[in-house]
Amino acid sequence: MSNKEKHWEKSKNHMIITLVIWFFFSTVIFMFGAEINSMTFLGYPLAYYMTAQGSLLAFVLLIFWFAGKQEDIDEECGFGEKEDN
Repeated sequence: MSNKEKHWEKSKNHMIITLVIWFFFSTVIFMFGAEINSMTFLGYPLAYYMTAQGSLLAFVLLIFWFAGKQEDIDEECGFGEKEDN
């Protein structure tokens, strides 16, 4: 398998995993809002907290994780863009 094919396969799998995590935090959590409101976090109903803060934090962390992992894949396959200082 060439570096280009290996890079595409790893990038595709990484994107699928990222989209599944994104779907979970943007849709699945809120489907069960009524059920998870029986739990609290910092004194707020859990569904409210996940809407107001939790999902936003998850998305920001997901962006940084995605970028770091993609950079690792790029470097591994010889497509990195790091500059030498």
